Order: sequence, then C-alpha cells, then structure tokens
Amino acid sequence: MEMENRLRLSRWEHALFARLNSARKVQDWLNALPFNHGNTCNSPRVAIRDGHAHCFEGALLAAAALWAHGQKPLILDLRSTAKDFDHVVALFKQHGHWGAISKTNHAVLRYREPVYQTVRELAMSYFHEYFLNQTGFKTLRSYSRPFDLSKSVEWVTTETGVEDWAIRLDESPHHEIITRPMIASLRRADVVERKAGEIVEWPRKSS
Repeated sequence: MEMENRLRLSRWEHALFARLNSARKVQDWLNALPFNHGNTCNSPRVAIRDGHAHCFEGALLAAAALWAHGQKPLILDLRSTAKDFDHVVALFKQHGHWGAISKTNHAVLRYREPVYQTVRELAMSYFHEYFLNQTGFKTLRSYSRPFDLSKSVEWVTTETGVEDWAIRLDESPHHEIITRPMIASLRRADVVERKAGEIVEWPRKSS
C-alpha cells in the first residue's frame, strides 16, 4: 500500500495493479489490451483510461505494475536499423534470472520467460526474429542498459505525455551486438517465418 500511495494511484488503478501481482498476470492483461496504432507517448494512467497501448506505453504500464509490487521499474530498448522500428520491453527478475514483458501486435518479439542469466542473453533472444517482413533482413543492432525509471513517479500518472522519457531512453548507453562483417553475412528469414511475422493480434480499423 505504501508504494502504491507513493505512485499516486487512483482507487481504480490501485485495484488493477493489486490484481497484477506477477509478471505472467501483467503480460496476460497487456495481451488483452488493444494495440495503439497512433503516434502517442502516453503515461500508464492515460493508456489505461484510453484502453490501448503500443510497445513503449505497454513497457511503462508493466514497469509501473511491477513497481507497485516492490520490483524496480526497469525497461529495455532494443534498437534496430533506420528501416525498422525499435522495440521496448519491461524487465523483471525471478529466481535470479531475467525475463521480459512485451506489448507487441505481432507473433514475435513477445514475452520472455525469466530464464536468462544476463540482460545481454535476454536481448539476444530477440535477434533471430527481429526482421523486416518484406525482405527477411535481420535488423536488431543494439540494446540499452536496464533503464531505471524509479528516480521519478511522475511518468506513472502524468496527463501531458512522457516523450521526455522516450528521449532519455533513446539517448541512454546502448551495447552494440553486431559488426559490419557480421551484418554482411546474415542469412535472411525464411519465407514461412516472414509469413508468420505478418500475423497481427489487433488489426488497424479502417476509417
């Protein structure tokens, strides 16, 4: 209760986070939340109220829920080439191992079980499936250090957007995972993998 009061949660938000008392439950709830196709940067409060989230908003939601139960609110940026999109996940630790909660609209880049000994090991688990559907070209290039959101609580409930936190994450130190010679020798994803990558959980509604 003390942590939830510190996060300035409303009664309804408190009740929601109280139910989300494990990483599995947080992931299940995020999966049921419609995907946000818009170009927003909403706080957890606004994302909950609006009823949708994309990967960055979902990572913040997951981090806030974990924080309410005593875990550090940590997120991880997976940085791609300029031709693809970065992806952000929330990190958690269980039994001394790292896992990740992920909000995505596709069949890949999803939840990771807490079985990874290091953050690098976890980040590398996304490498093979991080590719452009059109070409099969693999695009993951670096990952951030675990980005700690606990220095402020404002991002949890602000109504004005959290673009500044997205910028801070993007500008934080990242670890390169591949060299130019390695890039040149990469094998493209198979056609069947690319077809699987086209599956979406929440189709964009036609206007």
